[in-house]
Amino acid sequence: HTPISLSIHNTLTQIDCTKIPFVLPFTYYRRYIMKDKNAWNNYSPEELKSLENLNKGYIDFISEGKTERECTELLVKMAEAHGYRDLNEVIKNNETLSIGSKVYAVNMNKCLITFNIGEDIVNCGMNILGAHIDSPRIDLKQNPLYETDEFAYLDTQYYGGIKKYQWVTMPLALHGVIAKKDGTVVNVNIGEDPSDPVFFISDLLIHLAQDQMQLTAAKLIDGENMDIVFGTQPLDSESESAVKANVLKLLKDKYGIEEDDFWSAEIEAVPAGRAREAGLDRSLILGYGHDDRSCAYTSAVALFEVENPKTTTCGLFVDKEEIGSYGATGMQSHFFEDIVRELLDRLGIYTELNAARVLRNSRMLSSDVSATYDPMYADKFSKRNAALFGRGIVFNKYTGSRGKGGSNDANAEYLGKLRAIMHKHNVMFQSAELGKVDVGGGGTIAYILALYGMEVVDSGIAVLNMHAPYEAVSKSDVYEAYKGYKAFIIEA
Repeated sequence: HTPISLSIHNTLTQIDCTKIPFVLPFTYYRRYIMKDKNAWNNYSPEELKSLENLNKGYIDFISEGKTERECTELLVKMAEAHGYRDLNEVIKNNETLSIGSKVYAVNMNKCLITFNIGEDIVNCGMNILGAHIDSPRIDLKQNPLYETDEFAYLDTQYYGGIKKYQWVTMPLALHGVIAKKDGTVVNVNIGEDPSDPVFFISDLLIHLAQDQMQLTAAKLIDGENMDIVFGTQPLDSESESAVKANVLKLLKDKYGIEEDDFWSAEIEAVPAGRAREAGLDRSLILGYGHDDRSCAYTSAVALFEVENPKTTTCGLFVDKEEIGSYGATGMQSHFFEDIVRELLDRLGIYTELNAARVLRNSRMLSSDVSATYDPMYADKFSKRNAALFGRGIVFNKYTGSRGKGGSNDANAEYLGKLRAIMHKHNVMFQSAELGKVDVGGGGTIAYILALYGMEVVDSGIAVLNMHAPYEAVSKSDVYEAYKGYKAFIIEA
């Protein structure tokens, strides 16, 4: 693999390479001539096997982790299996940390931060991968259970940006926790086991929907009508609200909970069932929550595989991104910087100035998904700047909406460095924006981390049907994202 000079590269891009009377080194061929080709065309049998193994693990992860709490629990198990320890235990035991130490911190069971300590954290900063683990869904209200006309319903409030009409008439599962007055916490998971019942939101039959069909999509389903059918069988003929009484009895018998326990509960309605391979060629994965758990999982695998990094690595797996990153478990809370202070204290180098330097000297990939170009809605995309399936990890220099409102807008020097890293590690990558300029837009956690003065850019996996109950990703893009994240934490 003799290095090829820039002048030779410039010449090669202007001639028909099929007529060159010598064989180009494979690494050069893949990095440059094949840069606009589909990643599936470049894999060796060994790489295809690695790709399938990674995606098998991802399908399990996304099928078992349908809430931020469940994702946090799964990620903690992954971290501990790779030698990470709870930072709270380190603090409680008054232990010190040093180069090579691996620790994690959990925030309210819904947010996780991991660290693998490298050299000179103050001056070198950290290589950070940050993803969110919440996804759009249907939440139960605090007083959800009621009966009307012999239907027992659960009153709901949707979470995040959704098309409400996509969530009706499909099987739903209930996931979450109920915190009782005595301090015990009951885990709820109904609808995933094949023997479980499922739940649903009803819709008006087409035969009576003449007026409904005249409404715009935004008004087709009213948010207050997205209540979940919970039961229809009465307890007996004598009881008042007999159907409600029956479901309360079932809840009492199975979970030991009373109606007022809903007041201190977090229960989410999500699509029931496992993620599945999609397409006759099995090239895609269809499932709930690719945004943003596809990036969370690939980030975690990359982070935990790297041993003894030269630069400290950090994984951020946060909550509440879909509603603006507010709240104690969202990226806008002070939890991250407070944990950095705790880390420096255990390293014996804590000062406020050192904490500021660590954050300012860090680099981050805001690991969030991008919108896949959809030929069925081609007029909403600028194809030259749209993410395509099978073209690798996506870098979004800016997000925001219309005039880049609310965007981080990464600097060119940082992007140049990332290009070099991706080329060095043979990672397929592409750049994209979220649709045409005046069509819409979106945001991530990137701008929040940029407030510390660190270099940040959005990078992630292209998603079709984003924010729908079932989203789709390409297995090859999942694999390239994992490779890209691993290259970043090794080289940046």
